[in-house]
Amino acid sequence: MGSFIFTSQPKKVPLFLNTTFLFLLSFYITTNVLPQSNSTTTTSTTIFSQSLLPQEAHEGCTGVHEYTDYVSKCAYVTSHSACRSKGYINYLAIFYCSCGQLPGLGYTVLLLWLGLLFYILGNTASEYFCPAVESLSKALKLSPTIAGTTLLPLGNGATDVFSSIVSFTRSGDGGVGLNSVLGGAFFISSIVVGVISILITSHQISVDKPSFIRDVLFLLFSLLSLILIIIVGRISLWAAICFASIYLVYICLVSAMHLFYRKKERVVTLLVVSPTSRSFFDEFSEMGTPLLGCVDEEKPNLVEKGDCEALDKREMKSSSNLDSSNCAYLSWFLSVLELPLFLPRRLTIPVVSEERWSKAYAVISVTLAPILLATLWNTQKEGMDSKTRLVIYMTAGLVGIVFGNFVFVATKRSGPPKQYLFPWFAGGFLMSVTWTYIIAEELVSLLVSLGTIFGISPSVLGLTVLAWGNSIGDLIANVAMAVKGGPEGAQIAISGCYAGPLFNTLVGIGLSLVVESWSEYPSSFVIPTDPHLYETLGFLMAGLLWALVILPKKNMRLDRFLGIGLVAIYFCFLFLRFARALGLLKIHGSYFFIP
Repeated sequence: MGSFIFTSQPKKVPLFLNTTFLFLLSFYITTNVLPQSNSTTTTSTTIFSQSLLPQEAHEGCTGVHEYTDYVSKCAYVTSHSACRSKGYINYLAIFYCSCGQLPGLGYTVLLLWLGLLFYILGNTASEYFCPAVESLSKALKLSPTIAGTTLLPLGNGATDVFSSIVSFTRSGDGGVGLNSVLGGAFFISSIVVGVISILITSHQISVDKPSFIRDVLFLLFSLLSLILIIIVGRISLWAAICFASIYLVYICLVSAMHLFYRKKERVVTLLVVSPTSRSFFDEFSEMGTPLLGCVDEEKPNLVEKGDCEALDKREMKSSSNLDSSNCAYLSWFLSVLELPLFLPRRLTIPVVSEERWSKAYAVISVTLAPILLATLWNTQKEGMDSKTRLVIYMTAGLVGIVFGNFVFVATKRSGPPKQYLFPWFAGGFLMSVTWTYIIAEELVSLLVSLGTIFGISPSVLGLTVLAWGNSIGDLIANVAMAVKGGPEGAQIAISGCYAGPLFNTLVGIGLSLVVESWSEYPSSFVIPTDPHLYETLGFLMAGLLWALVILPKKNMRLDRFLGIGLVAIYFCFLFLRFARALGLLKIHGSYFFIP
């Protein structure tokens, strides 16, 4: 079997996304640069600011809904500090000022930008973060067990982890982070497991009992610990470290069980798998699918190297039948349209893979990466004087120039370096984390603004929109793995449905609590108050207990009864949350009634 390389074809989806991005960028520049719009905003703010400032008693920016005309709303959001976005774009000013007379346009612009942010976040994870994490696992020579419990969840749960950290540290609304992580855990452990169980009922597939019970019990224990933290209402630095360290205990237990079974099975036995399963995994192993299994939405075509010349000849022959000049201009135009979302990340994230190596990109990326880090540092630190910012930029620029010159001298145009790869992998990992953090920060900021516009708690949006957006990849990947992978694929998918939420809960929320309690040290960090968190945790634990009771009774076979129960629990929870958010259902004490 020959070796393989990736060849890409023009894709309609990236073209549409890049065109949408150019439209939104043009709209933003136009509405924020035109002198008349700026003067109108300034004048209205001056007129209304004195009358609006005394009403700061409103929590957050909810007072904007007391006004009916767009001029007053624009003045309110521009004059109240609580309405200012924690991200890089003031979405409320765009909606109420730039699109004040055309609210439909405002909804369209913000929802398009929301979809783009989700795409960029997922694409960054699949194209840059996951390959960097896998390269690090190979460089560090981690065993598959350790890599599967550390780097695999990190690659799959990076968006949840960073969304949680950003919501605590930057948005000022930690409830968004808590609800996004718990909502994602609930979606994966209920909907994804439920759909898998329903689809493979006829296959009569069983999962490993010790692994399943271990993962579910650890997740239940983590949720009980989180409930205790929420009840207390505050957490110290050491308590936060202990909470996050539960995951280290989990890794140790997984490793111990792995070593125990390896010693018990000294004689190598062949796993009996179905022909469908064998062909599925053989196909993936032949293609060289990475450990993390991170696949982008755009699936490249696999072509053998030996066939490349024939392919090129066929393409040249077919292109000769067309008007070459028109095709060249069209190809150039389409290539330019695909650059806006691709180029900024490619110019700042070092990549050393054989398929994507480019010396020019390598030199530019190591030169610009320190400058991006300096920019991020300066924007995160408030109250920094201009001289300090200038020193940071100059230092970063000098470091970037030194790195760029070194890479220019030490690398070749023909291929990536073969030695001393760890700094490259670490740099790619660091910069992919940086981009993920930046995008997650803007995504959380947009969700908070949308919550203000729609009059819905940002926590509800974090529980639904953010959780669904971050978990849709798990749904597609795990269901495909279970359906096409036979017994082994189903085992991997089910394990990921519980190990992933466990990682997101302990590392995502745990690191957020550690960071915030560190900033408050020696005092304790006050946990964001959200009375609905108990409801979310209760339904989540109910789904876990349902699976923990039903699966052993069914001899660990995944069937329709288990799946329907999990899906029903999730939709009952959604009905209660949406009914309450829309005012259709109220709770007084322990009684439900419809007003």
